[in-house]
Amino acid sequence: MSLFSTTFQTIENGISYASQKQQTVAQNIANVDTPNYKSKKVSRTSEFRDLLHNELEAYQTDSKHIPFSGSSQRVITQQGNTSYQANGNNVDMDKEMADMAENQIYYEALVDRLNGKFNSLQTVIRGGN
Repeated sequence: MSLFSTTFQTIENGISYASQKQQTVAQNIANVDTPNYKSKKVSRTSEFRDLLHNELEAYQTDSKHIPFSGSSQRVITQQGNTSYQANGNNVDMDKEMADMAENQIYYEALVDRLNGKFNSLQTVIRGGN
């Protein structure tokens, strides 16, 4: 039996993802004028599959059903099939800035939730006062 719920681990994984995404977006923005640079993207689909697999018991009754297994590693993929600039670079600054803003909101929500969990623990330790 775990002393705490899996919430802390889930929040930690989310913050780790947000950090990796922030670094990837910052790298894309820093290379906006680099010839032939191709933007990168962080993927976390397999992490959700693992979360579903751990939280829900599911049975795959048909081969066409989506399996509930996969790796929990995030994957950074290079977006190499487009080019927005004459020098072969495909960094779209508007998209990168939007991704950065979205990631910031996601990170702040996770930190807020983590603070709420710690405040709840503090209340319990103090005996409800």
